[in-house]
Amino acid sequence: MNMLLKKIWKPFFLIAAIGFIAAQTPNEKYFDIARNLDIFATLMKEVNSYYVDDINPSKMVKAGIDAMLNTLDPYTNYIPEDEIENYRTMTTGMYGGIGAVIGKRKDRNIVLMPYNGFPADKAGLKIGDEILEIDGFDVRKKITNDISKLLKGQAGTKVKLSVLKLGKDKPETIEFTRERIKIENVPYFGMLENETGYIQLTEFTADASREVKKGIEDLKLKGANKLIFDLRDNPGGLLNEAVNISNLFIPKDKLVVNTKGKVAEWVKEYKALNAPFDTEIPIVVLISPRSASASEIVSGVIQDYDRGVLVGQKSYGKGLVQTTRPLSYNSQLKVTTAKYYIPSGRCIQAIDYSNRNSDGTAKKVADSLRIAFKTTNGRVVYDGGGVSPDVEVKRETPASITSSLVTKDLIFDFASKFYLSHLSGIGPAKEFRLSDSDYQEFINWLKDKEYDYTTKVETSIKELTSAAQKEKYYDEIKDQLEGLKTRMAHNKENDLVKHKDEIREVLEQEIVSRFYFEKGIKEASFDDDPEVQEALRILNDKVRYQKILSGK
Repeated sequence: MNMLLKKIWKPFFLIAAIGFIAAQTPNEKYFDIARNLDIFATLMKEVNSYYVDDINPSKMVKAGIDAMLNTLDPYTNYIPEDEIENYRTMTTGMYGGIGAVIGKRKDRNIVLMPYNGFPADKAGLKIGDEILEIDGFDVRKKITNDISKLLKGQAGTKVKLSVLKLGKDKPETIEFTRERIKIENVPYFGMLENETGYIQLTEFTADASREVKKGIEDLKLKGANKLIFDLRDNPGGLLNEAVNISNLFIPKDKLVVNTKGKVAEWVKEYKALNAPFDTEIPIVVLISPRSASASEIVSGVIQDYDRGVLVGQKSYGKGLVQTTRPLSYNSQLKVTTAKYYIPSGRCIQAIDYSNRNSDGTAKKVADSLRIAFKTTNGRVVYDGGGVSPDVEVKRETPASITSSLVTKDLIFDFASKFYLSHLSGIGPAKEFRLSDSDYQEFINWLKDKEYDYTTKVETSIKELTSAAQKEKYYDEIKDQLEGLKTRMAHNKENDLVKHKDEIREVLEQEIVSRFYFEKGIKEASFDDDPEVQEALRILNDKVRYQKILSGK
């Protein structure tokens, strides 16, 4: 057996042991593992020897591992050595690089967002600048992931970029010294009104709790005695950070979360270990369908102890805990080791990966199987389907024309054009408004651009026509269908007027990003953010706030 295959098989054997555990005695389990691994090893050897074309053993085994782990849940993953650095970035928020988000725009590798205060920003890179070469290598046809790898490296090392600056005809060469980049868990905090502070948490990597505490301290110094805590679209992260953030708002020794797994070391109880930062300040927590894991622990704790009001939409429903285990050759296994239970006793896991449909897809926990629990004040809450908000705010679906303008990069391109003609500035982000004349300029600019789209109504008419033809009704209702199609056919110019407010809001945020980066986008969004506006209404109405928490 060649050495390469031995190297590949060894980590596979270690991982595969997890996949074959059944309701057997230990000896039977180990025999089952050994038997199946022997089958795999001999199969791999035969394929390598006799398959008509050369094979890539590493690629094949990785595919086998991934397929095996996919039978468990989406969070149990094999991390090969060459992906370890990316995994560390995800868990720590740190990497060595220039501090910029890169992405594709019309087949060009564009700077989408420089991080304030890091090398890209200090060297003057702007949103819309195109990266042509990295250290002499032409990257115009490279995918974004490859470019990110080339930009990353040890802090203190040099990297040279050829960049076509926005609005320029000739590229210029810029040399950067890489720095240790720390992605902030709290990208924004600030005052919305005289007494209401706002803080956004987007990750739960290391130091998240320290950043949240620092943000709230700053807000209180500015006069905040009410708080909006934004956890929308936060995918979660480190469990200990969720515990520490919860501890900021609840008394010491209060239960935050239980974890239960089949291994004894993962049957744990996590309590608030420190004196709280503030147990009195009124809080509204914003959640969304993409708020998951650690976000759901924090929002669930706030709800279960009636510590604050939840506003938004039902959260994702991830009640599983993962840990990493070392494997051979510097690879790792991220494996689900436990389920977590928030203070009321509920587990909010929405999908039962051990109970699958005939096609292999996992089943959602049925509403009929969800169990009722109670908060401290006796409010009824349920397990098995995420954390439900106390006050639901429905998210509006963007108009088809708005989606088209965004996906075809026309909003992006006009914002770049606007920036070049307003280099002197636009005033504070919170106060920026696109004038009617500026919006008309946008409409005029669009006249020779392609942004056709199909509305949902047009799609429904098309589907109805197809169904009528199949079921032999078309001739009877042909005239009505054609008349409906004519009346409902979208007119792009009319839609630009009809959906002016929505399109203008998206434009304003994109334009503000050119001057104030991520923080500007956030400040420009507040006046049209339905969840933020509802949170303000609740916090400004003490009677309503207390009534929601009392369950009356």
